[in-house]
Parts: sequence; structure tokens; C-alpha cells
Amino acid sequence: MKQTVSKKLYFTLILVTVVFIVYVLGKNLVLDPQFTEFLSHKTKLSSSFVMPAWLSVVRVHIIFGCIAMLSGVANFSMRLLKRNRLLHRVNGIVYLLAVIAVIFTSGYLAPHSTGGKVNSIAFNLLNIVWLVFSITAYIAIKRRNITSHRKWMVRSYVFCFTNMLTHILLFISHDWLGFNYEASYTFGVYGSIVINLTAAEIVNRFVFKAPVKLLPNGLPALDR
Repeated sequence: MKQTVSKKLYFTLILVTVVFIVYVLGKNLVLDPQFTEFLSHKTKLSSSFVMPAWLSVVRVHIIFGCIAMLSGVANFSMRLLKRNRLLHRVNGIVYLLAVIAVIFTSGYLAPHSTGGKVNSIAFNLLNIVWLVFSITAYIAIKRRNITSHRKWMVRSYVFCFTNMLTHILLFISHDWLGFNYEASYTFGVYGSIVINLTAAEIVNRFVFKAPVKLLPNGLPALDR
């Protein structure tokens, strides 16, 4: 029963990830490549804002964000780990490098955040926490502590959904409840961080609560 629930949750995660990636790439790289609609809400841009540079960085940010989402969700598959450990390891490195790329590009984008400094601070703090969580997960697996590695990967991976949750909360606050855009965006940013951190601990406590047992061949005694 628990295994069935776990499989359903994992399938749902894959579905949400794929749908969101298709939406993001379609909207931002095909339908509105100049980010006209998004930029129209920025009212506190600093003098250092350079449109061509911003567009290039945000595109790189989006692409690596999608790579992190895909590689991350793939590596939660125990079937992949059991069938091809090398691919799992390589994919894990791809995830870590993609996260680092997202963090560095976010560092450039943060000073120009919608809503001003209050959101810039949030994004910069988020970047630090995300990097710490990801590196901690990497250190855990280097020490062969799979249980700790999995828990820290959950804490790291949830931040891939920051943008999605931010815009869901923005839509609820701005379009449904009628609050102004900047206040709604700020609510979305901080709300997404709280939801991500909470979701990670819920998953670790109720889905991945059992420690990982190793088989004689060094593989985890789990199946998905």
C-alpha cells in the first residue's frame, strides 16, 4: 500500500514537472521571448539595468532551472539507481551544476526583482540556503549516507518549484483577491519559500521517514 502511494506521488511529481517545464519554455522562449508582460510590472528598476544583458541572463536562468527540475526528478527514481548507478551519479552532478548556474544567474537578476529590495533580499537568502542544502546532499552521498543524502536532496529539490509557486500565489492574490501586483508578487515570493520548506519536511517525515537499508551489493533495498 505504501509503495503504491509512493509510486503515485512520484508519477504526480513527474507530471507536474513536465507540464510546468513545457509551460515555462513555451511562454518565455516562444510566446513572449522579450518578457514584455513580465517587465511591464517592474517599476523600481535601477540605473544598472541593461535590457539585452538581463534577457540573456534570464534565458540561461530558465534553461538551467528546467535542467535542474528534470535531472532532480529523475534521480528520485530508485529504479534508475538500481539499473544504472553511473547514470544516477552523472545525473546528480548535472543537477548540482544546474542549481549552481541557477543560483549565479539569480544573483544577477535579484537586484532587479519585481517589488524591489524586499524581494531581492529574499532571493539572495534563498540562493544561499539552496546552495547549502545541495552541497550538504552531495557531502552526504560522498560519505555513503544515503538516508541523509535523500533527505537533503528533497530539501534542495523543492526550491526548483519556487517560480511555479510564486506565480500561483501571485495569481491568487492579484487576479482573484485584487491586491496590487507588487504586494502580490512579494506575497508569492515569501509564501513559496515557506511552502517549499514545509513541503520538504512533510515529505521527509511521512514519505521518506524510514532509513535506507543497503543490500550486500551496496544498493538501497528499496523499489520504485
